[in-house]
Amino acid sequence: MAAKKWLESLSRIKPTLGRFSSVSLSGIHAISADHGRVLCSFCIPAYLTDAEGFWQTGAIATVMDVVGAVAIMSTEHTLKVTTDLAISFFSQAKFQEDVEIEAQTIEQKGKLTMVVVHIRKKGSKHLVAVGRLWMAFSSARPFESKL
Repeated sequence: MAAKKWLESLSRIKPTLGRFSSVSLSGIHAISADHGRVLCSFCIPAYLTDAEGFWQTGAIATVMDVVGAVAIMSTEHTLKVTTDLAISFFSQAKFQEDVEIEAQTIEQKGKLTMVVVHIRKKGSKHLVAVGRLWMAFSSARPFESKL
């Protein structure tokens, strides 16, 4: 439940250019998030499209990254960071098109967890993209400049 609430809170953040993830996630609707599986719906806004009206690949990658992290959070109750992301694109989604985003944890090896994220067009169920993410605990501390 905490994972779904976290994703919903991100979807309500007003999009600003200084926070790319808030721009990419604004308006995402979390349908469910439990037992390593997340299901969301999203209507593609104009500000996430290219000159031809298609959903930008960078925004797709950001959505995959965050929704994948939420899938892990729904079982492990911790936030992990992406160490490897591979995306295969199959078709394009357009401005105001509704898509479904589904993330599922697949495997855990030590501190690493694998998540697969599918994005499909809501009406036709045509595959837009599939992302495979390996995520790990981050023990990094904020960088402090010596200058």
